[in-house]
Parts: sequence; structure tokens; C-alpha cells
Amino acid sequence: MSLSSIARLRLRLFEQSLHTLDRLATRLGRTQPTAPHLATGVLGERIAYFHLRRLGYTVVARRWRSARLRGDMDLIAWENDWLCFIEVKTRTSHAVEPAEAAVDADKRTMLRRMAREYLRLLDEPEKIPVRFDVVSVYCEGDAAPQIELFRGAFGWK
Repeated sequence: MSLSSIARLRLRLFEQSLHTLDRLATRLGRTQPTAPHLATGVLGERIAYFHLRRLGYTVVARRWRSARLRGDMDLIAWENDWLCFIEVKTRTSHAVEPAEAAVDADKRTMLRRMAREYLRLLDEPEKIPVRFDVVSVYCEGDAAPQIELFRGAFGWK
């Protein structure tokens, strides 16, 4: 087995283990009650996390928050030399507007502020190429999730 196939196998086992543990916790009543739309969002973030890992992203933060700002950054990851700030949008149906359309002007402004705040924590942030990505995840019934990645979905302006 090559190193990359071993890494893929480990990632798949990790993903399956988390899914199994979640189902077991739910069955045993060990989970906190969560609004359905929030549970859908958490599921979508997990699906996006593993999808991005398979694409070679190195995820360095999940649900990152700043004490100074309202909101959170779903995922922060490196793809090669790029630092990517990633917004995940999850839907249970294609019936309404596309998931990525929910990243409107207000949301983009908030994400840019969060990104600036995160960059303040790094050494020489002006030398780091930054990109804003959006991941749309559709979880419809028992079908396999549909995932679409929009690299560079929007910029600083």
C-alpha cells in the first residue's frame, strides 16, 4: 500500500467511526436536543471537512470564533500555499435557491472581517495568499451527499 492510500484509508475509517459514534450517541439518548436546521448545518460541515481533506486541504480550524466579532468561520484550511476561509452551506433539497447563493453581501462582509481577525494572529500575514471558498452540500434523503466546491467564490472587495 502506498502512503497516500494508507492516508485515504485512515481518513475513511475516521469518518465512518465518527458517523457510527454519532448514531450510537443518538440511539442511547446521549445527545443534546438540537434544532433540525442546526443539526443539518453541523452534518454539512462534517461532510465538507472530509471532502476537503480528500482533495488535499489541511484544515487548521473548524467553527473558528473571535472574541471581538460576532459569527464564526466554518473552516479554515491550507490548500498548498493558499490560506482558505471556507463557508459551508447545507441544504436538504434543491427546491429552493442554490446553497451557495445564501452567501450574500452581508455574509461576505462578516467573513472578510473574520478573516482579517484571524490573519492578525499570524506572522507576516501580508505575505500569505488568501482565498474565500464556498462549499455547497446537499443531503437529500438517503442519497449520497452532493458536494460542490467554489474556489475563490469571492474576494476582499
